[in-house]
Amino acid sequence: MKFLFYILLLSGILAFGQDAAPFSDEVNAISKKYDSIWDANSESIVFTGSSSIRMWHSLKALFPEHQIINTGFGGSQAADLLYYLEPLVLRYAPKQVFIYEGDNDLSAKKRPKEIIATTHEIIREIHKNKADTKIVLMAAKPSISRWSLRSKYKRLNRKFKKMGAKNPLLTYADVWSPMLNGRKLKTDLFLEDGLHMNDKGYALWHEAIKYLVTNL
Repeated sequence: MKFLFYILLLSGILAFGQDAAPFSDEVNAISKKYDSIWDANSESIVFTGSSSIRMWHSLKALFPEHQIINTGFGGSQAADLLYYLEPLVLRYAPKQVFIYEGDNDLSAKKRPKEIIATTHEIIREIHKNKADTKIVLMAAKPSISRWSLRSKYKRLNRKFKKMGAKNPLLTYADVWSPMLNGRKLKTDLFLEDGLHMNDKGYALWHEAIKYLVTNL
């Protein structure tokens, strides 16, 4: 009986260890990819966050005059980005960082206040690493599958906007408003899952953020 107890205890510890660092394979793959193509002698702009960034495959083509690094990792929340900040952001000492987090956090029933607290930690770590890095906080987007949570999204975005107004190195990018037609969601911007965007959705994002990309 005692032997069985220790077997179960060990199994629990091993399971916890396996779950303690989600996304590690994806983050390692991203790091390996940029090991071969990143030019440390050129300024970088990092786009990071959840799958809406990961699936923005046209970023490099949209900003060919800049060294664009896309470290988005699907399903991530703000706490995950904070955990992996070194390999995904800090190692590149970027001139500018675009962050898209909060979408999955709200879906996971985290409160806007908690998301903002984690975002402040992310910002502190980035500026501790490189004090003049410009940071763009992208609004959590509306979507078909999460439209019922829109009031929480609006509350979070108001907090992001307020943060952007308080710090000259922070800017808020409103990608929420262009995806609406009045109070209604533009449903033709999404893939079949009702969450991720198609090319038309990303075209709207490009229009919303292109003027914010730093002239390096």
